[in-house]
Amino acid sequence: MRDRLGDQSLQLLLEGYAWLPGLRRSTGSDVVRTRVMGQPALGLCGPEAAQFFYDEKHVQRHGAIPGPVLSTLFGHGAVHTLDGDTHRQRKSLFLSLVTRESIASLVACVAAAWEDTVVGWRAGREVVLFDEASRALTAGVRRWAGVPVETHEVADLAADLVAMVDGFATAGPRHWRARKARNRREAWLASLVQQVRDNELDAPPGSALEVVAGHREADGELLDPHTATVELLNVIRPTVAVCWFVAYAGHALHRWPQHREPLRAGGDFAVAFAHELRRFYPFAPFLGGRAAQDLTWQGEHVPEGSLVLLDLYGQNHDSRLWTNPYRFDPQRFVGREIGDWELVPQGAGDPHTGHRCPGEPFTVALLAELCTRLACLDYDVPEQDLTISLSRIPARPRSGFVLSPAHRR
Repeated sequence: MRDRLGDQSLQLLLEGYAWLPGLRRSTGSDVVRTRVMGQPALGLCGPEAAQFFYDEKHVQRHGAIPGPVLSTLFGHGAVHTLDGDTHRQRKSLFLSLVTRESIASLVACVAAAWEDTVVGWRAGREVVLFDEASRALTAGVRRWAGVPVETHEVADLAADLVAMVDGFATAGPRHWRARKARNRREAWLASLVQQVRDNELDAPPGSALEVVAGHREADGELLDPHTATVELLNVIRPTVAVCWFVAYAGHALHRWPQHREPLRAGGDFAVAFAHELRRFYPFAPFLGGRAAQDLTWQGEHVPEGSLVLLDLYGQNHDSRLWTNPYRFDPQRFVGREIGDWELVPQGAGDPHTGHRCPGEPFTVALLAELCTRLACLDYDVPEQDLTISLSRIPARPRSGFVLSPAHRR
């Protein structure tokens, strides 16, 4: 297979989520050879490709994430950049927080913050769901994580956490806002971590702040303050990023209002609705790694060190996996066991052994709760621009989804 003509970096910026699926369509194959940022790359898609990608003997993450993404989204030295035993040791920090009790506690904290937010909405006065959800999620997760933040500081913290996500895949003002936000919050959290270690600040037992401050690497040493701060942000920031899907929920309920009534009952349908939101709407376009050695995939040579890209958006809209993939249908997940390699909005495989996001259970639980509460609200949807551009990464409804509250049910 010949490389697609020239470097595709500009096309990626212009086409966003549609870039890699479009390249694969043009070749009629799940495998496409291309170049990105001047480097050879192989684009893959499908459950078998995901298994190949997540095998550490095939693909490693070290050196694969561009510096601008580390300087905004993940942080330098983050768990996302590690491989092998070093990765598993660091990953244990996050997995220790993912318990049934901890998930329930976070959901309860965010639900309480959501109710406090909704109570302040005035009937007939427009609010932006994306912004309101980001602040409720921030208020909830800071309480759950044990991070001391005054109520009047929540809005600024939410804006910084949103900026880190919003600016990771672009140039210009959004990107520089993201860098400034990360620098500001890393400095703040580093001070908190040090205060906990110096016994100047009491972190709630079992809280994310306590766990991160006390985590030791395989050599028995505490994380250096900067890395500890990076990983604490990697607990808090993804939680607040759920606001993207809450805005998508408003969009979905507006376009397909038949789902509102079953969603109000919560339960299994709410979980199915959360899964369909994550499958249907765009968030992460693809994942990247580097070939750990000279490899062959479906007859294609993969040179050691070359980029390997796993097409997440393409797989979540693959008609071989999902009937009518561009139809929003939560029923497809009711009573369905989801394989480790099928639904991949937050990665694939086993989070205990690979790079799949360990916070996925938090995302699903938070979405099920907040979408149920959203469905129970009575509101109007004024005229607005609800387009979702696939060229914008991360995508979102252009208006943020504006609603005008009436009264609560």
